[in-house]
Amino acid sequence: MGYKAEVGLSNKHLHLKSEDIEVLFGKGHTLTPTKPLKQPGQFACEEKVDIVGPKGVLKGVRVLGPARPETQVELAMTDARAIGVTAPIRESGKLDGTPGLKLVGPVGEVTLDHGAIIALRHIHLSPAQAIEAGVKDKDIVSIKFEGERGLVFDNVLVRSGEGHESEIHLDTDEGNAAGLANGVLGEIIK
Repeated sequence: MGYKAEVGLSNKHLHLKSEDIEVLFGKGHTLTPTKPLKQPGQFACEEKVDIVGPKGVLKGVRVLGPARPETQVELAMTDARAIGVTAPIRESGKLDGTPGLKLVGPVGEVTLDHGAIIALRHIHLSPAQAIEAGVKDKDIVSIKFEGERGLVFDNVLVRSGEGHESEIHLDTDEGNAAGLANGVLGEIIK
C-alpha cells in the first residue's frame, strides 16, 4: 500500500501582490482572513474580485492570502474557456508567457499583462511526509483515487519543504472528473 493523502479541491482563485491589493481595495488595505487553509500560513480572504476576459466575466472570485510577490490568477480550464483565455498549465509562480486579464475590485481596476494559469496538479508534503512517501521535491508521480469514477492522475508535481502539509491539490475540473470531494484519500503511485 502506498502513501495516502487527502485531496483539497481548488476552485478558481487569485493571489495578489500588495500594490494590486491597494488599487483594488483602497490605500492601506490589508487582506481579511476568513478561513485558514491546510497549507501553513495560507488563508481564504473575505475579499473577492471580478475577473474580466475577452469573452466574459467571472464574478466574485475569492482572493487567497497572504500577499504574494506577483499577482497570479488560477483558473480551471472550464473557467478559462468561459472568459476566452488560453491559460497554460503551469506550476504556481511560473508566470512568464502567460496571458493577462483585468481584475475589478470595489475601489479600482488592475489590468495584468500576464498571470493567468491553470495550476499544475500537485501534492504538498512536509520533508518528513516526503520521506515517508518515498519521494522528494519536484518529483513527478501519479495519484490513484478509488470509487465509482475511480481515476489515476498522472503528472502530479511533488512540492515538499518547510511550510508544506500533506494535501493533494486538484482543480474543480479534475475533481469533478473523478467524482471527488475535499478530504477523499488518494494514493501515490511511483
